[in-house]
Amino acid sequence: MSDHPEEPAVTGAAIDPTVPPSGPGCVECDASAGWWFHLRRCAACGHVGCCDSSPGQHATAHAAATGHPMVRSFEPGESWFWDYVEERLHTDGPELAAPSSRPLDQPAPGPRGRVPADWRLRLH
Repeated sequence: MSDHPEEPAVTGAAIDPTVPPSGPGCVECDASAGWWFHLRRCAACGHVGCCDSSPGQHATAHAAATGHPMVRSFEPGESWFWDYVEERLHTDGPELAAPSSRPLDQPAPGPRGRVPADWRLRLH
């Protein structure tokens, strides 16, 4: 048994590794000219939403609305998964269809030109 219960590999029907991400940024923030802090990618359908620190918290809202329980970080250099049902971090899991993160030239917070000067005060 692992000394770190948050670290087992993630597997199962909640993940479709063949589905590409919905785009380079949060779907809902892009539609409303909003902004995000960090991005999360639904492991079932590829929907890209913003993290819970972001004003919109769209990744969690997507999971609640669809029942898709797993997201993967959509940040460069990060490959962890979060299970909303188990409220558990998984540090290992399958590779998902490319790309694996937002574009490297896209800042965090982002996107460029839509982040307010006082963004730190607006985080959750």
